[in-house]
Amino acid sequence: MSRFPAIALLCAALGACTQTSRAPMTVEAVPRPQVYTLDSGDRLRIIVFGQDSLSNIYTVDASGKIAMPLVGAIPARGLTTQQLAKAIERKLAAGYVREPSVSVDVEAYRPFFILGEVRNPGQYPFVAGMTVQTAAAIAGGFTPRAMESEALVTRQAPGKAVTGPLPATYPIKPGDTIVIKERWF
Repeated sequence: MSRFPAIALLCAALGACTQTSRAPMTVEAVPRPQVYTLDSGDRLRIIVFGQDSLSNIYTVDASGKIAMPLVGAIPARGLTTQQLAKAIERKLAAGYVREPSVSVDVEAYRPFFILGEVRNPGQYPFVAGMTVQTAAAIAGGFTPRAMESEALVTRQAPGKAVTGPLPATYPIKPGDTIVIKERWF
């Protein structure tokens, strides 16, 4: 048997042993951080100019909405802060506030999760500009058995979770789950 078919058979056999409901990803297939979009767990500072009773800190709930006085629940999941500000302005302008002006800022991003070969696995607050390496550093650093060059990252893409190996210098997003694998040698 030649070398190539033997390797292909081995890869097919190993691939059949793994069962996952996530689609595999490559570095090119992972959505790179673009404009930040809101999701559950984000804490927002919303200021309605001239309306101190409406200005407050709001958290995006599990259903992806924020609940504000007067206007009720407003969908926030998948929106940018500017889009959410415009949506709040439209709701307030529909009979509550004349010519509302709204500002939305992210006060605290949703957390990221890190598992595997780090000293303190768990949930941590996201910091802008994070990479897999900085996430590991926040979790107490790599263990002696850690594969420091890459990690498995699971990211929510529209309608599904996408998982795959990524280099340690790859940027992560809030809500990502990072698994630091054990090295073989």
